[in-house]
Amino acid sequence: MNAWRTTRLGVVLLALAASLSAQERLALVGGMLIDGYERPPIHHAAILIEGNRIVAVGAVDDIEIPPGTRVIDTSGRTMLPGLIDMHAHLDLVGHGDYDRWYEFVAETDRIEEIMEITSKQLIDAGVTTALDLGASLDLLKVRERVRRGEIPGPRIYTSGPWITRVRLAGVPDELQNVVASPEEAAAKTHELIDAGVDVIKTWVGLTQADFDAIVEAAHSRGVRVHAHLYEPEAIRKAIDAGVDVFQHMGSGGNPPYEEALVAEIAHKGIPVVQTISHRIWVYPATLAFPERLQDPRLKASLPPDIYAELQRSFVDFERLGYFRTTPRQIRNSKVAARQLIEANVVMAMGTDAASPLNFHTEAAWREISALVDSGMSPMEAISAATKTGAEILGLGPDLGTIEPGKLADIIVVSGNPLFDINMLANVEIVVKDGRVMKGGDR
Repeated sequence: MNAWRTTRLGVVLLALAASLSAQERLALVGGMLIDGYERPPIHHAAILIEGNRIVAVGAVDDIEIPPGTRVIDTSGRTMLPGLIDMHAHLDLVGHGDYDRWYEFVAETDRIEEIMEITSKQLIDAGVTTALDLGASLDLLKVRERVRRGEIPGPRIYTSGPWITRVRLAGVPDELQNVVASPEEAAAKTHELIDAGVDVIKTWVGLTQADFDAIVEAAHSRGVRVHAHLYEPEAIRKAIDAGVDVFQHMGSGGNPPYEEALVAEIAHKGIPVVQTISHRIWVYPATLAFPERLQDPRLKASLPPDIYAELQRSFVDFERLGYFRTTPRQIRNSKVAARQLIEANVVMAMGTDAASPLNFHTEAAWREISALVDSGMSPMEAISAATKTGAEILGLGPDLGTIEPGKLADIIVVSGNPLFDINMLANVEIVVKDGRVMKGGDR
């Protein structure tokens, strides 16, 4: 991955943090602390926050809580950094059929409302930072409303529409930039950056010259490139062009890769976001418990007509085109999903939410659980979903771990996720930027 002394994302984040008005002093006290580093937790810990920054972390007996501090008791629970989803789609809600969903959105003209709803779903699930990889530029308006505190949500970063040579049927034109030459690919890259996107996403069908042009244009502006890819040929082009992050590689869409290719990625430190749960784990989980499709959180968070449309899309979900190749992907995953983990490739957590049946309300914990099933320890998976995600976004100095000086993004879950990673499903308290967004008797 290219090293950047100063990233565009980091500059924006620091400016926003500096502009925040003073907030109350807050302390989270009593629970076990997992700080994002792969090291033993601190038991009976305390975190002291002033404004939007963490000022002290340690055992309760070692932290002085000043008078007048608001104290939230986290005893019997676990505190850890806010989760970072490195592959979300805020224009989706988990509908079973992409084509029908985009028709419904066009008919109702409610894309911003939908993005506001999914933003709230994400923050309630403990995701305090989300990278959207494929939305219309309408998301920029929602991003700014979240940053101003007008609506609840995670820190939103976005690629806007992807760059490709293949038009995807059924997907609105505003989600895809179809190019015919490297020059056009470079021009679209600059247009997107001028519009305010945070990263560039490439999709399928690009030539080596296209990749080269996009990466050169993006890097000239201090912006990173994320590539949607599965096939070894596309991965080779991305490596040679200097693409910064590989999305979907190792998710089971392909059989296992040649060891030399995986070793090269590991040695070069190119980060991978596998997105392994969204078909391979979610589909059998739904077969085993189809009642999850009527999760009360969905009904509570969605307007009645959207909820009804969602439920209609689940009829005979086993026959949905999205899951046509899932049995083969499940078989591939027995090696493919573990291959990159065993090679110690740099890896962050991304969910591809809200692809069919993969809801923002639970996609993050399911993806982290899938990483554990595929060979990570619970501590490694939590670090991938926090510390590594922040580093890949260029936000490591401010986010991803719980330590003095960093922005206060903290979640509290019931139970011990080091014993059972699925405890991450039980997010009771969410603090983002020093503000209590969920729980804690707000």
